[in-house]
Amino acid sequence: MTQHTDDGILAAIDLGSNSFHMIISRLRDGHFQVVDKLREMVQLRAGLDDDGRLSPESQERAIACLQRFGERIKDLPPTSVRVVGTNTLRVAKNSQIFLRKARLALGHPIEIVAGEEEARLIYLGVAHALAFDDSRRLVMDIGGGSTEFIIGEGFSGLKRESLEMGCVSFSQRFFAGGTVSKTRMKTALIVAGTRLRAIQRPYRRLGWLDAIGASGTIRTVANIVNQNGWAADGVITPKSLDKLIEAMIDAGHTDKFELEGLSEERTSVLPGGVAVLKAAFDRLKIERMVVSDGALREGLLYDLLGRIQHDDERDRTVQSLARRYQTDEEHADRIGTMATQLFEQVAAAWKIDGEQLLDRLQWATKLHEIGLAIAHEQFHKHSAYLVAHSDLPGFSREEQHALAIIVSGQRKKFPKKDIKNLPDELQKSTQYLTILLRLAMVFNRGRSETTDTFVKLKVTKKGLRLKLPEGWLDKHPLTEADLLQEAKYLKSMGLKLKIKS
Repeated sequence: MTQHTDDGILAAIDLGSNSFHMIISRLRDGHFQVVDKLREMVQLRAGLDDDGRLSPESQERAIACLQRFGERIKDLPPTSVRVVGTNTLRVAKNSQIFLRKARLALGHPIEIVAGEEEARLIYLGVAHALAFDDSRRLVMDIGGGSTEFIIGEGFSGLKRESLEMGCVSFSQRFFAGGTVSKTRMKTALIVAGTRLRAIQRPYRRLGWLDAIGASGTIRTVANIVNQNGWAADGVITPKSLDKLIEAMIDAGHTDKFELEGLSEERTSVLPGGVAVLKAAFDRLKIERMVVSDGALREGLLYDLLGRIQHDDERDRTVQSLARRYQTDEEHADRIGTMATQLFEQVAAAWKIDGEQLLDRLQWATKLHEIGLAIAHEQFHKHSAYLVAHSDLPGFSREEQHALAIIVSGQRKKFPKKDIKNLPDELQKSTQYLTILLRLAMVFNRGRSETTDTFVKLKVTKKGLRLKLPEGWLDKHPLTEADLLQEAKYLKSMGLKLKIKS
């Protein structure tokens, strides 16, 4: 069973492109009570060089911050902490090297989430923070490198999109050196408007009752327009944005901004953020926007709570994908039963006895044949491709890659190279789960086998020992031939498979 601290303490960390945020909460009667909040302006995105690599200085700032965060959560078990990286860590070419150091500094695993998954978590955080009813709402979050747009009803998102534009990237590109002019602002608005064109028609067609902003940038804009008397009641309007743009152009430079409600640390990234926000108002015809305190990190907390309470978005995702490609559910269940039996026998010896790894093995059994929808020939490769490239809500990028590799390794050649390309902490578990799926497949090749064949599997010094009921192999010559072939494949991984009957 998943364990978590007795006092219900959970922590969520958002490694954003501009700021790193940590929230620590205690669960009380189904609601979160904030115990501690930490935020540091790391400006990771500003450390991306022309080659798309994180500079040593930006990495040092980030690692120092994560060491401080790590000290605060060092006593929490892994199942009570969730850490995600967003746009900058998605695009940085040297992010894997940085992440190795970051994980050591923090003492917890770090997941990189795709843009759509980031959007899902943002919506979840906002929906809980504002206790959404079933009305349709638009949620917008401007990050340092990307901006997420979600239309949803209640706690469910209907449409999610992540666009490559953010307050840091746009400020660097269009307002380099801090200069703000009419021409620069116009260019930034045109580029942002062009990127919004892809979503403008479907989003406007779907419509919404309220628009909500969730990010430091949008919160800052709301503070400025309210404190300068351009809008009231914490609302942002098109007119108030025009007034703000006018004031920034009149000042001419970020150093000369004299705006009530603007903090010093937000000044350099304000022009780019305002350009993105104004373009969204124009293209999506937003008339007014209110601001939410809830965002990605709160969404992470509620998602983590769902996993602890066995209400996991990833289960729904896998079921939906299996149904979409019309898999043989009975066959998948038989393989799942056998794979679980094998897992339970070797998990302790292989040190893979976490519930999350058994879940991953089960998801692989449910999805291993989705590639049959494309072709029978090389179906395992088609299945792996679909798992690797589909939008899988709830999954991190690394987790999705690991799942795809397990699926690709279900038969024939073992995916040694692919496993080596995974983050260090995922390599061993992925190799072991792939072996278990392969063995479960061998025993279910006939598609009609019952699941009462109990196979004894034991970890030995050199590999594995497989023990079957006396005389079983004589009655199943095809399975015996497959097992002998499997022993050859495992030998290429340096593992010896000994078969006894």
